Amino acid sequence: MTGYINEVSLCEEDFDLLCNVATSIHSIHDMDVMLRNVLLKIKDVFHVEGTSIALHDRRKKEFYFIRTVEEQRDAGWINNDNMYFPDNYGVAGWVLKTKESLLIEDVSRDKRFTNTLDLQQNIAVHSMICVPMETRKGLVGILYALNKEAAKFTEKDLQLLKILSSTIAVAIENAQLYGELQRHAKGLEKENIRLKIELKDRYNKQGIIGDSGALQRVFTLLDKVVTSTTTVLIQGETGTGKELIARAIHYNGPLKNKPFMAENCAALSENLLESELFGHVKGAFTGADNDKKGLFELTEGGTVFLDEIADMSAAMQTKLLRVLQEGQVRPVGGSSSRKVDFRLITATNRDLYEEVKKGCFRKDLFYRIQVFPIELPPLRERKEDITLLADHFLKKYAAEFKRDEVRLTPGAINLLIQYDWPGNIRELEHEIERALTLAGEGEDITTAFLSKRIRGPSYQPDLTFELSTSLPAAVSRLERQMVIDALKQTGGNRSQAARQLGLTRQGLINKIARYKIEL
Repeated sequence: MTGYINEVSLCEEDFDLLCNVATSIHSIHDMDVMLRNVLLKIKDVFHVEGTSIALHDRRKKEFYFIRTVEEQRDAGWINNDNMYFPDNYGVAGWVLKTKESLLIEDVSRDKRFTNTLDLQQNIAVHSMICVPMETRKGLVGILYALNKEAAKFTEKDLQLLKILSSTIAVAIENAQLYGELQRHAKGLEKENIRLKIELKDRYNKQGIIGDSGALQRVFTLLDKVVTSTTTVLIQGETGTGKELIARAIHYNGPLKNKPFMAENCAALSENLLESELFGHVKGAFTGADNDKKGLFELTEGGTVFLDEIADMSAAMQTKLLRVLQEGQVRPVGGSSSRKVDFRLITATNRDLYEEVKKGCFRKDLFYRIQVFPIELPPLRERKEDITLLADHFLKKYAAEFKRDEVRLTPGAINLLIQYDWPGNIRELEHEIERALTLAGEGEDITTAFLSKRIRGPSYQPDLTFELSTSLPAAVSRLERQMVIDALKQTGGNRSQAARQLGLTRQGLINKIARYKIEL
């Protein structure tokens, strides 16, 4: 007989059981330690003879059973041929195809079961539960529970294991990612590591955070240009940190003791921008009560940074070109020119070469300002830096809000890494500030506090618990998520949701108010 997962009510003892197992996942850095602890804990609390996990290799289209060091030591020599099998084979193949959990009370009556697989050493399988372990990236593997001791598997066992499977899947995915990063780091030559650390330390002073290959290429360009006064053009999407790069060039170069003046060309009208850059004389226009020096004069041997230069009008482009050619400015309303000395850095979120081809930007000015171009990668192309940036912003706003020891849970980090960030670093910063505000005092940042656009349509609740999480806090988090899920599944019908959860309607209303749930 087989059964599929149904909605069953969970009691406080069930929550205790979930917390008991979830807290055993205490290290995402050591796959073997984590798996050994969680499999032994499941075996103990569910009273089963054995547990196994088969991981899925999408590229090879096969499953393979994992063995902890302890299992290998206890079992001695293992027939590795029985550890790998096609992903369309047996119960695991059926679960992969249907994405459904499965309860089999008698495997001898189920055609999907095969006894040729090495589910676990020295165990004759009679009954089993098979649950898919999934993250947003897809199926990670299959969790098996084998032979319920002195009883039969129940639908509640099935539901509890399904809830736990998402926590285990995230832990496995994080452990795999950590292992890949470790292997990559060990493969780097010592000289490359030294250079990367040197470059990172050098520019982190200006707030540039990251260690991805894409950002390291930017650091290499910065290392070449900071020793000169070359004109630089920085191109990149909005929110990628173009002004930070400009400041890094200035404050790490020969002009670091001179002024750094910045102006956004898109923020001012043509007349105001001309006055800001070139200055004006008294009486040049209404409100010009005194002479005023422009940015080019005020800089006096330093750096002028013009952001969004592609938004500069054609007339202003012509005037800027004249300044660059002659090294002189004429204030608005003035009759004579004044000598100026400055280094120019410009930036734009458009492809300036394409703007030239369309006739929207002067070709001669383009070649004047793009002597040394730097292209900033969008955040979606440097995902390795998202964790570093998120941690930086979390510490920044935690200090501002006077919060202590706030962390991002593994599930939240996973969602942040998978999101494409069209608003780049600025969007990430605002998201962390928002999540910290929603979390309130004493709460870690879980997936529940992230925006809907980041959680995505296939959002799964974050049921990962740290050892430091108290039992009441863990139970409250799980209870809140179950209430939200029930309301969503019933289209907001509180009576149906209450029946599904085994509560009275008023009991559900009380929990909605307690957890401040808004759907």
